Amino acid sequence: MNYERKVDSMDSLAGSTQSFYEEADNRRKRTILIVALVLTAIVLAVAWFAFGSGKAGDDAAAGGAAGAAAGASTPTVTVMIPGRQSVQAVIAANGTIAARREMPVGVAGEGGQVVSVLVEPGQWVGAGQTLAVIDRSVQAQQAASLSASIRVAKADADLAQSELDRAEALVGRGFISKADLDRKRATRDSANARVRVAEAQYKEAVARNGRLNIVAPAAGLVLTRQVEPGQVVGAGSGVLFRMAKAGEMEMLAQLAEGDLQRVRTGTRATVTPVGTNLQIAGQVWQVSPVVNPDTRQGTVRIAVPYSDALRPGGFADARLVSGSAEAPLLPESAVQSGPEGNYVLIVGKGDKIERRPVKVGTVTDGGVSIASGLTGNEKVVVLAGAFLNVGDKVKPTIQKSSQ
Repeated sequence: MNYERKVDSMDSLAGSTQSFYEEADNRRKRTILIVALVLTAIVLAVAWFAFGSGKAGDDAAAGGAAGAAAGASTPTVTVMIPGRQSVQAVIAANGTIAARREMPVGVAGEGGQVVSVLVEPGQWVGAGQTLAVIDRSVQAQQAASLSASIRVAKADADLAQSELDRAEALVGRGFISKADLDRKRATRDSANARVRVAEAQYKEAVARNGRLNIVAPAAGLVLTRQVEPGQVVGAGSGVLFRMAKAGEMEMLAQLAEGDLQRVRTGTRATVTPVGTNLQIAGQVWQVSPVVNPDTRQGTVRIAVPYSDALRPGGFADARLVSGSAEAPLLPESAVQSGPEGNYVLIVGKGDKIERRPVKVGTVTDGGVSIASGLTGNEKVVVLAGAFLNVGDKVKPTIQKSSQ
């Protein structure tokens, strides 16, 4: 009986122990389940938060990109309202330098062999100054002979006069007839005439000898020399020297037919010889009355004072001031050119680009004047015009016009 109680007690103890372990196992499973559920909830919360934040960031980025794209599609351009300014009407031209009054000098007398040349190109000479000496040994002897013949003729004339005087004293006494007196008077007159002939021949010889040497017809600058000592020159020798009278120079400027109408005698000009920075003030003194039918150009002669930089035959540029006018003035970057001619871009209605054909006037250091096509109140694109198209929408930034 005690044994049965003991067995029952042990079974009861074993059952309670088993129940304890089962209950502990259940608690552990519940704990694991709860932890798993909490972790799952945390993971879901983190995933939801991350997903929601990423979407918001994407939306913000998309909005920013759209805004940037909208900003980039409307470029900012610099424009100016030029107004109208007083602009000098300047005509650009080019041409050659020449002596205003060129004097070709050759042989004026009978010529002969050149003994010496006394000047070189570039020298200044006076009126009548000897340029080259011609041999005159033969001509000198001829002049001496004529001088002697004058003395002979004068001696004959003196003798004839003496005989006439004696005859006049005797005719009153009846020793000489009036016929003889008339003959002696005629002899005296013939002798005097021969004296005058001899003197004229001598003066002619002296004048010819004086023309043997080559002399300057007027004061000026020697430009060229085409004669050397020992050379035999004569009437057919051509031009031996070229001179610029008083050293005066001019520029022969070639102008288009339209520009020729705007130039008058007295128009101021500035001449710049090629290869120099000199600006020599001049004045138009003659405008060509004809136009070359082939080139459609005419010649304007600009008088300029002497300068070492001015060499006849050289090339030069000229700027002629033909007046002043009111016109819009733009920087060169604003004016563009195409197959149809010059044009500018303006910002029109709705801040959209428009193309405006223009006619360019005078180009100065301050910019380009517009002869026609603009009133001066337009918003003209100053920069980046080559990157814009007609109809593009822009954001204009106004730049003040330079005065």
